[in-house]
Amino acid sequence: MKHLSSRATARRAGLYLPALLFALFTPSAWAAGGEMPSLVHDIGLSLLAAGALGVIFTRLKIPSIAAFLLAGIIIGPIGLKQVTDPVNIDTIAQLGFILLLFLIGLEIDFKKILGSGKAIIVTGLLQYPLTILFGVLATKLMLMLGIGGTMLAESPHASLYIGVVIAGSSTLLVVKLFQEHFELDTVPGRLALGILIFQDIWVIIAILIQPNLANPELGGIAMSFLGILLLSLFTVIVALSFVGRAFVWIAKTPEMTLLGALAWCFIVVFVGVNLDNILIAAYGRNYHMAVGSGMAALIAGASIANLPSSTEIITKVATVKDFFITLFFVALGISIPMPESLDVIILAVVLAVLAILARQLIFFPLFYFSGVDQRNAQVSSVRLAQISEFGLVIAFLGVKLGHLSPSLTSSVIFAFVITALATPIMYGKAYEIHGWIRPLLEKCGFKAPPKLESDGGKVYKLALLGFHRDASSLLYNLSENDPDLAKHTLVVDFNVALHAEIAATGAHVHYGDLANPETLHHLGLNNARVIVCTIPDDLLRGIDNKSLVHVVREMAPNAVIIANAIAIDEIQKVYEAGADYVYLNRFEAAWTLQRAINAGLEQRIVDFRRDRQSRNHYKPDRKEILG
Repeated sequence: MKHLSSRATARRAGLYLPALLFALFTPSAWAAGGEMPSLVHDIGLSLLAAGALGVIFTRLKIPSIAAFLLAGIIIGPIGLKQVTDPVNIDTIAQLGFILLLFLIGLEIDFKKILGSGKAIIVTGLLQYPLTILFGVLATKLMLMLGIGGTMLAESPHASLYIGVVIAGSSTLLVVKLFQEHFELDTVPGRLALGILIFQDIWVIIAILIQPNLANPELGGIAMSFLGILLLSLFTVIVALSFVGRAFVWIAKTPEMTLLGALAWCFIVVFVGVNLDNILIAAYGRNYHMAVGSGMAALIAGASIANLPSSTEIITKVATVKDFFITLFFVALGISIPMPESLDVIILAVVLAVLAILARQLIFFPLFYFSGVDQRNAQVSSVRLAQISEFGLVIAFLGVKLGHLSPSLTSSVIFAFVITALATPIMYGKAYEIHGWIRPLLEKCGFKAPPKLESDGGKVYKLALLGFHRDASSLLYNLSENDPDLAKHTLVVDFNVALHAEIAATGAHVHYGDLANPETLHHLGLNNARVIVCTIPDDLLRGIDNKSLVHVVREMAPNAVIIANAIAIDEIQKVYEAGADYVYLNRFEAAWTLQRAINAGLEQRIVDFRRDRQSRNHYKPDRKEILG
């Protein structure tokens, strides 16, 4: 009866919901609540529409940013015309824009950039300007072919803006997908995150130069940079002398930490936008060094990102991050004008294609020639193949500055939506895409590392299939405690960037794709006495542990095979495939924790810790290949 009652309730809700929505969107309903300020009404309606569509898009596994943009379109002037006041729309967008850049500033880690490898530094420095050049040349070609002619002609800096728009990838989408798939710590994950950090810095430079495009005088640009420098010095001095101490005082009060962070953001914004007025009052002269609100917000975030309490600040501010992002993207959707013609959509498709092509023609070669193997270079490039949300920010500012026509901005937004919708698909199919175009890459000279032919019957005591965290710790222990076994160990992995460090431990290392049985056969795996599959299924591509064990058992029937699983119900399946032992990391961790807990209860924790350290566990100077 309860089940029938709930179904009846659901049916009634389904009947009443349209009526409720109709009532909410009826002008007379809003007239009855006439005391509500229009700005509050517009923000509330923006959140209502974004929330409703966000639930649907999440269920359909479509990026939520697309839902926010669509919500803005629906409630805006080209939709139901519920939010039409340009002042309110601009207020919503500016608030979201300031706070979004503040959050990005909080998350910029300059230590990571300085400590990045050659591939990230070289690619990060060259990718953005080269992609802008690619965009400029592509725009010239579009004009020659008559694509988007009117829209491009109406925008004095169209080619440069298109280059900047396609140069960046979406931090929000990419990082979210890597986090959801637990792949931030993989080679493509580290490469993507490093490039995104560099792109954020390039965006800072682009936003800094943007206001001076109409009058590109070196003096004016130099004064703008000087204004940025003065504001940065002010924020760093104040942050180190007072703000950091203030955050220590309020650290135990979460709501005050959030309030203090936002207060600091707007203090820096107010100082930045009024810098000219401050200098006029002090020196009686306008030096034209005012800093835009977005840049000032980013400086505010970066200035406290390195405080001792930065982790707590980021944690507290992150709780309202989605609110700010929602407001900004809904406002962008509201500001989208009705497409004047089919040319707007055609140009959007062209921009999306250009963004994807740029990853293959610019990103991939830079990754490859800076030392990344063919597979990881290709996968990383594919997963970065979308237009950045900062492309929308720059386009938004371009309209305000009169650099872009509204129609061209609409094309940019639609192109973002197209690539955002394609991103989850391209992310999941990245390894398959590499497999499809690998023959073409080989023909173009992008060779995969040479595979090992037969080692002439060489016998390995141990073979490690894949090299990630488990294998890194194991190889360190072997090199310290059993160097002879390390010298008779074979490591098979496709990340050639680590091969030199692996070889330095004494182990033999060879390039190989674990999903390719022929590769494993030529590596002489049939002569190994113990074979360990070290990569969990959520990181393997093209194969899983059960299938890998089955393949290895056929070619090495006498070897001892050790594999891993990530779920309890997978253990028996891997055993049935031929494994001699299957481990789960959480089981091994639980066993160690239980021993530590018992030692603590028995007042033996100091002895337990000393015992673990004596076995090369948790040594302060322990330096693994993957730290």
